[in-house]
Amino acid sequence: MRILALAFLTIGLVTAAEQAPAQTYDPAFPVCAHVVPLGGGSFEDCTYYTMAQCAASASGRAAQCLLNPFYAHAAAPRQSERRYRRGY
Repeated sequence: MRILALAFLTIGLVTAAEQAPAQTYDPAFPVCAHVVPLGGGSFEDCTYYTMAQCAASASGRAAQCLLNPFYAHAAAPRQSERRYRRGY
């Protein structure tokens, strides 16, 4: 009985590990193309520096350009700069 339970547990862990997707965004490029190939499925092609470059590559195929949310050199959102009036 223990061997059967251990076998089911092992099979469950192996199948759960296979279904976990890896990060597909390359943090070195600011623009990605979400591509849907003819056979099905989809993947991210993050090898573009500009939207125009991505749009030229996506033209004529099932692809959509988007900004890379994991771009490493992206500027952090700035806090609003408040200017205070000095009291003279």
